Amino acid sequence: MYKIMTPGPTQVRDNVRAARSLVTTNPDIDTEFAEFYKTTCDMISSLIHSTGNVYILSGEGILGLEAACASLTEQGDRVLVIDNGVYGKGFGDFVKIYGGKPVYYTRSYRKPIDAAELKEYLKGDHNFKYATVVHCDTPSGMLNDVAAICPVLKEFGILTVVDTVSASFGVPLDVDKSGIDICCMGSQKAVSAPPGLTMLAVSDDAMKAMLNRKTPIASFYCNILTFKDYYTQKWFPYTMPISDIIGLSKALKNIYFDKTVFDRHRIIAEASRKAVTEAGLTLYTEGGYSDTVTVFCVPESLSDKQILNTMKDDFNILIAGSFDVLSGKVIRIGHMGENANIRDVAETFRALDKTFEKLGYPLKASMAEVFMEEMNNVEMVFM
Repeated sequence: MYKIMTPGPTQVRDNVRAARSLVTTNPDIDTEFAEFYKTTCDMISSLIHSTGNVYILSGEGILGLEAACASLTEQGDRVLVIDNGVYGKGFGDFVKIYGGKPVYYTRSYRKPIDAAELKEYLKGDHNFKYATVVHCDTPSGMLNDVAAICPVLKEFGILTVVDTVSASFGVPLDVDKSGIDICCMGSQKAVSAPPGLTMLAVSDDAMKAMLNRKTPIASFYCNILTFKDYYTQKWFPYTMPISDIIGLSKALKNIYFDKTVFDRHRIIAEASRKAVTEAGLTLYTEGGYSDTVTVFCVPESLSDKQILNTMKDDFNILIAGSFDVLSGKVIRIGHMGENANIRDVAETFRALDKTFEKLGYPLKASMAEVFMEEMNNVEMVFM
């Protein structure tokens, strides 16, 4: 078995796997499941500080992105697509599928969005029904400050859709204070449950926009409104994946009782970035570093496949390359959720040290030694 140190899916704790093996009831008929589902949604609300409606949908995290666009977009709607990364730009495809007109606010893929600069842009053009923004654009490791960006959009009456699949539960997030109207999350990243579930937090403003549409939502599976009355009716629009949701509930409890979760992610991320740079490698982004993933450039004399295959074949560790415009250019280490622990990250850096040695690329320092030195220099309350 490989050790999974990718930026999602992540490792899954034993108690989550065990929870998914429990005997289940019929979620279509047994009303106790509706109570369990709501309790799980309420736990999500508490963790992300949302007073909106929270739903769990059956489908990998991208389902939430498409559901948000499907549920809000009507023919001809102008949508601001904040594009400073592969996933940021990708939102435009969903907008077009449902008849909207994406307007791309394109900025450097190596820097986070500047909220003040965005505000100046909006002074000249703010006729948008909603805007999309990616919290952590995983292909590059870019973290956008949604707590600064979304309030600016709301100032101009623009609804906000945030993809925080790769940041939520590993990076602090306050949905209400940030002014996020549809917050899209997934089970397989920092939550550290298996892939297969989308979680959405939907504000009252977003619900009003969906309810006041002039045309029906052009989807069933991506229609957020189908979940609107699930609790009062004790009915779901399709058979819910009960074992997956039981596992998700256990994973969320792991986070709920982990009072060091954000400190752990931050400390390990900072040490990881220092390990990479002290070794003479170059981080891809020039700021806006996410605490859930470290991304560095592939040295010119090597290929990403050489690094990835050596890590996999010689050390049984899976890390990731990237795709789209970053294909072949970067290496990604996921330290989110269950991956964010000293032992596994140190092991990954030891293997990377040996990988570069085997490939004949000299490092200026041992990444493993730098990482552990940083760990020894902080007052740790976790392992």
